[in-house]
Parts: sequence; C-alpha cells; structure tokens
Amino acid sequence: MIVVTGAAGFIGSNLVHELNRMGEEEILAVDDLSPMANETGSKFKNLRGVIFADYMDKREFRNAFSIGGLKKLKIKAIMHQGACSNTLEDDGHFMMDNNHAYSKELLHFALERSIPFVYASTAAVYGLSEKFTETKENEKPLNVYGFSKLVFDNYVRQLMPQIKSTVVGLRYFNVYGPREQHKGRMASVIHHFSDQLKNTGVIRMFEGSGGYGSGEQRRDFVFVRDLAQINIYFSGLNANKKPKSPVQAIVNAGTGDSRSFNDVANALMKVHGEGRIEYIPFPDDLKSRYQHYTQADITGLRATGYLAEFTSLDDGVRYTFEQ
Repeated sequence: MIVVTGAAGFIGSNLVHELNRMGEEEILAVDDLSPMANETGSKFKNLRGVIFADYMDKREFRNAFSIGGLKKLKIKAIMHQGACSNTLEDDGHFMMDNNHAYSKELLHFALERSIPFVYASTAAVYGLSEKFTETKENEKPLNVYGFSKLVFDNYVRQLMPQIKSTVVGLRYFNVYGPREQHKGRMASVIHHFSDQLKNTGVIRMFEGSGGYGSGEQRRDFVFVRDLAQINIYFSGLNANKKPKSPVQAIVNAGTGDSRSFNDVANALMKVHGEGRIEYIPFPDDLKSRYQHYTQADITGLRATGYLAEFTSLDDGVRYTFEQ
C-alpha cells in the first residue's frame, strides 16, 4: 500500500494520477473534503478517473495510526502532501497543528516501521531572502504557513543523525499545472493569467518594481508532474529510477531557472491565442512583503542522485491546458 495524504489537493491528486500511470493502484488516499474558506470548487473532482484502494478522512487517518489501527497495512511509502498552504491564513494554532504536529505524528509512525517518508515543505521558508540554498541563514518566513513548515524542517534536521530510513523534505517552488482550479486565490499565477486571457483577452500584471521592469519580476515555475516524479523517486517506487540507498535530506524542488511573468504571458498566448498585457501600479502595501525573484538552488537535489530534466515553461503550460 502507498499512502498519499492531501490526495485530493493540487499536488497530491497529480501524484495519484502519476502513480496510476506507473500501474500503482494500491493507494490509500487521505484528505479532508470539508469546505474551505479560500477554495472555489470541490477538490474531490481531482480524483475522478483514478484508481485507489481506499479513502480515509484526515481525522480518521490521524486517529488510526495514533492508536495502532494501521499496523496490519503493509505500507511501501508515505508521501505526505497534506497541509494548509493558504499563505493568508493567520490562525497559528490551526496551522501548527495541521502542518507541524500532524507531520510529526506521521513521521514517527514511518520511522518506527522504516517506511520511506517524503513530505512537502515549501520555498515560503525563504521569505524575502535573495538566496535559495537550504541553509538556516536564508530561512526567513513571512507568514505562519512558511513558519509552520520551517519548524517541521528543523525538527527533521535534529533527528537526521539517527535516522536510517528515507526521510526527504521537498521545498516546492512556484508550482503550476492541471487540477488547481479549486484553490481560488491560492492558485498559481499561471492559472489566474489563463483565466484572465480566456475571459477578457487581457493579462494584468505589475509595473516595474524592486529593480525589475514591468512584468519582469521572476519566479522558478515548476510543473506539477515533475514534482510527482521527484516524490516517486525518493519513495523508491520506480525500480529503474530510485536512490541507491536511503536518503535523509531537505532539498529544493524547483527547476533551478527563473522566468518572468512576461514569459508566462507569452507561453499562455501560444496556447489560448493572442491577447494583450496591461501593467498595473504596484500596490504600496506589498512593497515590504513581495518576492520579486525566486530561483531554486538545486545542488542539494542533484547531490541525492536525482538527475531528471525539468519540463520547460512552454511545454508545461501547453500540457496543463491540453487536459
């Protein structure tokens, strides 16, 4: 059995689809399908058309492994994607329970059974840092979401000297791809630009700021299927592409390349047809908390042996809207 938490969410559902493409169907899908304030659609739709052995509500699952109710399951890997990723959420108690305490409980469940444990961290731990190497001096989260993820990363770091099985944290950069329509404001800029272009023929983006020209602010955009492949690699599920020995690491999961918002607009127009770009004034209230640039340092990722090439922005945008 393969456990995927957050299985109906954006990254989790794409991971389940990718596992099915490999022929993996013995999957325990875990999620919380309760209505969420920031969501604009039902995320269960992301799992239509896939095959999995069973579904458990997150609360049921969390209780089950805490009381030993999953002991009989032969679990090959746990891919923990379940978290609240809303950067606007300011309920610290909820975020720390959901993103930190839950992750700790599941980590120890995996460690006690030597089950490979791959979990979603985030580039939000870097905040406004201009360097994106996985070192403590670069880690300056701006919101409780990034803080909750960093606290768990640091917990894992403390345990690493005594860990023998695989434990890998993946710091996701600016993820885009199919199955994020339910995320509302938290969907990728690629999703929002696509809607603008299709509905109005106009893509609106910020004028120059932070030393960058209009629309030239940059992000490391990573296609969601690439992240699914990274999860599968570290989980050891692909006999032909897996680490030679258990890995203990926290690494960036991005392409190592940054692209501008203008690049995104041009890629979208190749798919949806021509439109125009409108540059709007940069809001004063964002000036002290806006990332003008992200680019993953993937030296750590490559050092683990993961050498696959990443999908180009143009190809990723095309694949996204071919769905």
